[in-house]
Formats: sequence, structure tokens, C-alpha cells
Amino acid sequence: MKSAWVIGGGSGIGRAAAARLARDGYHVVVSGRREHPLAETVETIAAAGGHATAVPVDVTDDASVAAAHAAAEGAAGPLELLLCSAGTNVPNRWWSDLTGADFAKVVDTNLNAVTRCVLAVLPGQRAAGFGQVIVVSSWAGWRYMSAAGAAYSASKTALGALVETLNDQEGRHGIRATHLCPGEVDTPIFRTRAVPPPPEELERMLAPDDVAEVVGSIAALPPSVCVNELVVTPVWNRMYVDTTAYRPEER
Repeated sequence: MKSAWVIGGGSGIGRAAAARLARDGYHVVVSGRREHPLAETVETIAAAGGHATAVPVDVTDDASVAAAHAAAEGAAGPLELLLCSAGTNVPNRWWSDLTGADFAKVVDTNLNAVTRCVLAVLPGQRAAGFGQVIVVSSWAGWRYMSAAGAAYSASKTALGALVETLNDQEGRHGIRATHLCPGEVDTPIFRTRAVPPPPEELERMLAPDDVAEVVGSIAALPPSVCVNELVVTPVWNRMYVDTTAYRPEER
């Protein structure tokens, strides 16, 4: 059975992607800070006939990541696929309000945590001669987005370079990586904004299941195919509506 480790598997995109991968025949190990949401993900997958295991992790701690990786391989065997979907932001996003602690918190969760997890899986994937890493980034990791703020924008933009180094240095070992950049997805992170989007705009965003379908499609490609970067957005895209020359009555 194929094996996948989903970071951030307790909610949102991570939970939806874990369910999709399980449906595609993966034994999915779901990890995150909170045990109860992870258990709910496992129950959902099991109810649909899939295989899943919950392994709690604090992705900001090296020892916790190492222990979780060992537990994940103990449950599912060598990990063919790593999906990093954990992310965070802070309400104070302007330099006039941002603190160093807030910046460090966002970068440690959005960027450094991905590095820790990649470092954990690479030796096994290298030894196997194949493997896949999918990093869920953001439109803000592809194009500048003012509302994302300094810390989030910096951390997500850096993920593009991280993925490119993986494809450069590890592609020769059969390892492929994807920088997946969704536009706005209706997930709890929007509640961290100083002014959350209104309900009618949340309804027009991508759903976590939409992004999960994209993850499943990337994972299903032949091992010789690498999707280096992929941007996916809702058709009604607020990044365009809010920043272009639409007349007020057209918004």
C-alpha cells in the first residue's frame, strides 16, 4: 500500500487532501498539534473504507518532528508522499504593528516547519529512489498580496525557492516536489484577518475539497512527471476584483 504523511491533517485543506489520498489507496498518516481533530480525520477516512493513522506533532520542534516521522513510518512504512499543509498568520500584518515575535511565529510555522519535515523524509525517499513532496503555499507565495502581510508573504514566497532546490538537487534521485499555490480557500485562517471577508465572498472561494482534488491529481501523475509549481484559484477571484479597474457596479 502507498503511504503518505499529511502535515496539517486535522482541518481544512490537509483534512480534505488526506481523505482524497486515502480514497486513492494511500495509508495516510495525519499530523498536527491537536489530537481531537486528527482523530476526527481518521474516523472520517475509516468510515469511507480507507486507512489512516493519527500522529500528533509540533512542527516547530525538531525533536517532535523526528519522533512523529518515526511513528509515521512505523504505522505506514516508508513514506512515499509528504504533504505540508500547516500554515498560520497573525492579525497585525503591517510593519507599524508587526512584532518580531509575530514574524518569527509565522515563518517558523509556514517555512521552517516544512524544512524540518522535508529533512525527515528525504533520506528514506533518496534510498528508495523515488518520492514526492507537495507544499501547500498560497497565491501570496506566487504574487504579492497586500492583505497577507509581511510575515506571511515572506514565508510563503520562500517556499517557492525551497521547492525549486528540491527539484534541482533531489530530482536526480527520483524525488519530485510541487509548490502548490491556491488562491483564497474558505478555511479558518481567514478568521485571523483584522476584517474577515463577508459570508457571500467566502462562498465564492475555493473549498478545501477543491484543493484536495488538485493534490490527488498531482500525486497520481506518473513518477517521471514533476509539476514544479501550480496556481489554482476560484473563477471569481478577489485578487483580481480588488486590485483592477473593475467599475464599482461590476465588483
